[in-house]
Amino acid sequence: MTNPFYSSPKTLLFLLTILLSLQLQAQNSPEKFKEEVESIVQNTPIPNSAEPIYLFTGSSSIRKWTDIQEYFPDQTIVNTGFGGSQAHELLFYANQLIIRYQPQNIFIYEGDNDIASGKNPVTILNTMKKLVTKIHKSLPEAEIHFISPKPSPSRWELKEQYEALNRLMEIYCKKTDKVSFINIWDITLNENGKPMPEIFIEDMLHYNDKGYDLWYSVLKNYIPQ
Repeated sequence: MTNPFYSSPKTLLFLLTILLSLQLQAQNSPEKFKEEVESIVQNTPIPNSAEPIYLFTGSSSIRKWTDIQEYFPDQTIVNTGFGGSQAHELLFYANQLIIRYQPQNIFIYEGDNDIASGKNPVTILNTMKKLVTKIHKSLPEAEIHFISPKPSPSRWELKEQYEALNRLMEIYCKKTDKVSFINIWDITLNENGKPMPEIFIEDMLHYNDKGYDLWYSVLKNYIPQ
């Protein structure tokens, strides 16, 4: 008599494959950020000002820049970064995190986590293009700035993929109206051509104040002082 609870190795492998596939889908679903995005929207009101809005968004390098307003005290700064995000997730939440604020300038930092997750540079750029199209459909006059994915000690083995993505982004921006590329890669390398360890916190992925000071030295050229 066949045991109904018995499964052949092939059946077990099939079930395991399905389970892993479902787990990956859950990890890649933008829905995982639903509560965080709702919290950002709730705690980041639309500025009640006629002055231009400079909006920063993207992954944790933006989210962790909590004192960004202090770097640009004379401007209206909005930060809607959400940690761990990738380009397709920002695309999914673009209405909530970008368009609702009607910014004149939008600074986007994505691609870092995308590369780390195994996505190839062409796929990432294609998603960023979709994001630009979506933004300009609602905000045709907005200036969009791609901040180059940064070098970091913890992900230095992925250097070639990062450099490829940055090249693709830069080429695209040069050919696209109202989209610019901001290179922060070069200024965060030391004389040996490697990421400066002193500008990172203990995880060697996220910046300390010295790291954000370097970003400011470049970004100030895009924001009136």
